[in-house]
Amino acid sequence: MATEPRVAPAWTLAAMSIAQFMIQLDTTIVNVALPSIQGELHVRPGNLLWTVNAYILALASLILVGGTLGDRYGRRRVFLVGLVVFVVMSAAAALAPDDRALIAARAVQGVGAALMSGLTLALLVSAYPGARSAGAISVWASVGGIGFGVGPIVGGLLLERFPWSSVFWINVPIGIAVGALTRLRVAESRDPAARGLDAVGTALIAAGLFCLSFGLIEADDHAWLSITTVGMLAGGIVLLAAFLGWEGRVAEPLVPLGLFRRRDFAVSNASMAIEYAATVGILFFMTLFFQNVRGWSPVHTGLAFLALNAPFLMTSLGAARMTRRIGPRMAIGGGVLCGLLGVIGLARLGSGASDDALWPLVPIGAGFGLAIPSLSTSAMGAVDATRAGLASGVLNTSRQVGAAVGLAVLGALGVDLSSRAWTHALAGLPEALRVTAATAAQLVAGGQVASVVRLVGPEAREAALGAFMTGFRGAMWVVAAWLLVSVVLAVLGLRGASVRAPAVR
Repeated sequence: MATEPRVAPAWTLAAMSIAQFMIQLDTTIVNVALPSIQGELHVRPGNLLWTVNAYILALASLILVGGTLGDRYGRRRVFLVGLVVFVVMSAAAALAPDDRALIAARAVQGVGAALMSGLTLALLVSAYPGARSAGAISVWASVGGIGFGVGPIVGGLLLERFPWSSVFWINVPIGIAVGALTRLRVAESRDPAARGLDAVGTALIAAGLFCLSFGLIEADDHAWLSITTVGMLAGGIVLLAAFLGWEGRVAEPLVPLGLFRRRDFAVSNASMAIEYAATVGILFFMTLFFQNVRGWSPVHTGLAFLALNAPFLMTSLGAARMTRRIGPRMAIGGGVLCGLLGVIGLARLGSGASDDALWPLVPIGAGFGLAIPSLSTSAMGAVDATRAGLASGVLNTSRQVGAAVGLAVLGALGVDLSSRAWTHALAGLPEALRVTAATAAQLVAGGQVASVVRLVGPEAREAALGAFMTGFRGAMWVVAAWLLVSVVLAVLGLRGASVRAPAVR
């Protein structure tokens, strides 16, 4: 018979904070390695998107499942299962011989992250009940924020000395330490009144998101009006519609649709999805821009992202106070508007070394640092405290769904625009180079200008740069349009939003 570990709240705080650090670190550390993965495994742009999106899709589809399983079968037990999956799949990703194996490992790694993600807070609040939870949550959030912020820098430092696989190997020792600490020093907890698992709803939303993302990302291999693309997009829409229909009928739904009858909650979730769609798109395209267009090293790239992460952390620390002072509506609207100005700066960026690519990241980081915590406050203030845990899980799901679908849309758009621009530019190349140049469309779409020059010749450099930047700028203008929608949603939809601090289970 297993004995309960000798526990103290501080051990739980340490274990869950380190776990959150690892999850957040993995969110940003991989971005810096994308060009290295792209070059060494010869990954086309669509599959490069999948190395990020396979993880996000699994995480988005299963976050609520992880919380439900933990409540029913034991939070520590399910957390440890997720941790083992996450660590083993990190090692599998590091050992991947090709892009398909890497994508598969990333997808299963996302399953592990989903089982862990919703339970770090649940275990923490169980160890720090009542008013004591506020300080513990603050430490947990700060450590996680540090992981998010230092991810690009740690990734850059690793890639200076080691291959791209090092960004996955780093999870192994951290994960082993977290597992040992959790097994020995964290108490088990569960919810006696736990909801049942909505397996049908889980399958429908996972399949729907996959089909939608597949149709968008694979459009660079299949024409937009091809049977494959249209079929997958239509199938995704049908499956997601079926998911909504099912959730409205089932007794214990994965996502209770009644929550969205509260305007503040619905608007906050929609805006949160937009902010994360914008964030992952900016990180993805800026990493390719810094390393493939500017030729910066991974360390230089990681340090460059401090221009975004440092303002984000600084404004997020004061977001709660600012939200109380001016209200969620103005805090969110003002923060998103600040980020919008930065994105417009990115959309107007040129490929020349004289163009300052860092200044736009500062207002983006500062604005999002104010808006995102304020969105959490608004969303949680819209629901009864007894449903806070469920509402928190729904908000987390909205965040990840926005990231997954947003990256798929922006990636597909960037590839399409750059490929069209490259096809048009071929007419300006010497006739002897056109046939060879036509085969380089995928390299151009991925920003691999140096590879294009090696394949086609120096005459193709400016054309390749111009074609990639066409896709880059097009994606940033779409992000700007999304953020404008988010500003309008905040101003018109959050009138009278509550300022009650977020609660979590």
